[in-house]
Amino acid sequence: MPSDADRRSEADRKKPAAKRALAQGSTPKRDAERKVEAQATHDEALALAATRKAQADKRIAKLWKDYKKAPNRELRNQLIENFLPLVRNHAERLKAKLPSVVQVDDLTTAGVLGLMDAIEQFDTDRKVKFETFSAIRIRGAMMDELRGLDWVPRLVRQRAKILTDATATLRASLGRQPTEHELASHLSVPIEEFRRIANDAVPANVFSIYSKRNNTNNNGDSAENEDDPSNLADSRAKSPMLQAQHKILQEVLTKGFTRSERLIVLLYYYEQLTMKEIGTTLDLSESRVSQMHTSIVSRLRVTLSDRLKEFAPAREVA
Repeated sequence: MPSDADRRSEADRKKPAAKRALAQGSTPKRDAERKVEAQATHDEALALAATRKAQADKRIAKLWKDYKKAPNRELRNQLIENFLPLVRNHAERLKAKLPSVVQVDDLTTAGVLGLMDAIEQFDTDRKVKFETFSAIRIRGAMMDELRGLDWVPRLVRQRAKILTDATATLRASLGRQPTEHELASHLSVPIEEFRRIANDAVPANVFSIYSKRNNTNNNGDSAENEDDPSNLADSRAKSPMLQAQHKILQEVLTKGFTRSERLIVLLYYYEQLTMKEIGTTLDLSESRVSQMHTSIVSRLRVTLSDRLKEFAPAREVA
């Protein structure tokens, strides 16, 4: 059995730990108080959010009442500003299903027109939420905008969809890609008519020639699309600006420098020779080649800085 001295020693060892726990506030009573405080803070936040929502709903209800009683542009603009995030939400959700050439801002602009029409037609007495009522008109306005931007006739789009559905149906039943005659028989049209429909249904897209797009082949590697208009640019063509700079440099070296100086520039910058190797080639000392190189660089800097002023108007216009 432990002696009284051992008990006192063990109690002394426990005292600092208890003091540390008390200082850190980790007692069961303190933990319970913290939970109560956290719950109270959470409840206050919920109550504040509910209060703000009630105030906003009351303000919107008053706006609707005043607008339906005496419509005017100021009240309508306030309603539009309040429901503008709703239009943005519909535009972003629709943009996720569309090509990259379609911009969210264009959809939002069209959606605002639908929102304005929904505000005019909304009846507050029907007890229907405006968000539900306006969704159809907002999305309808966006779809009308997309149809206006689409230069392919709707009949062609419908035929393309019919052909796609028929191909998918036969592929599922046959377990392979159907032939032209099988598709024509499935659609109950002559083979000539089917080929005309197939030609009309070939997707035609408009691309920007300033952006470069890559396709992914079967191996997962990135490959250029041969039909991509952005590939019309000749990657081997030299830049006009670089050609102009080279021409200026050639004129300066031809007119303002001796043969030895031109050789130093050629051997040092184009042949990548050292000063010592250039001196051996031109029968000059390495220090003399270094002095001539320093003089060449200084004169080039002055001459080219004056000549580059000729390009200042061109850069401003660009």
